[in-house]
Amino acid sequence: MSQASSVMGNALGDVFWDLPPWLYYTPGYDLGLSVYVANPTDVEQEYALMARLSRENTQISEEALPVFGYTWFKVEPGDVAQLKGALRFPETNAVLALLLHEKESGEVIDSVATILVAPGSSVLPPAWPGAPGNTGSSGFDWASLLGFMLPVLMLGIVASAMKPKTDEGKRLAAAKEPVKQLPLGRGS
Repeated sequence: MSQASSVMGNALGDVFWDLPPWLYYTPGYDLGLSVYVANPTDVEQEYALMARLSRENTQISEEALPVFGYTWFKVEPGDVAQLKGALRFPETNAVLALLLHEKESGEVIDSVATILVAPGSSVLPPAWPGAPGNTGSSGFDWASLLGFMLPVLMLGIVASAMKPKTDEGKRLAAAKEPVKQLPLGRGS
């Protein structure tokens, strides 16, 4: 199973997190994570986050994740909300997806996913990009590497693009001394 990702593909909002494409998870333990919700629009947006756990085509659970105690939370225009927390599940060997809902449209506008694998289980996680045996026809699986790295790179690009531009109004001050010219040479 491969993780499909949409990098900055939605005009209403984007969600990223710091979880790898797969990880070992023991049921009942906290899974700490940081979630980033970007609002690329020019207006304030309201979002909700849903955690969905599924195995193959069967949904195991789905629950709203409260942010600051509320289901819906606001993100200012051009801003990125950084949310930290932990999730706990009674299941493993499943896909954990985080769905970003936008209030006005009522739709899921973006999502991220990771595969939870029980330690010591017979379920094998997908190979990391470049791992032995995980090669394409060219000897290296570039698609897996890009699928893994692009969300991380795009988060950095979004963060740098949304950085306030404080230097725009600054100009070089005019020189306080008159400009000095070199003296004319002897032969002139």
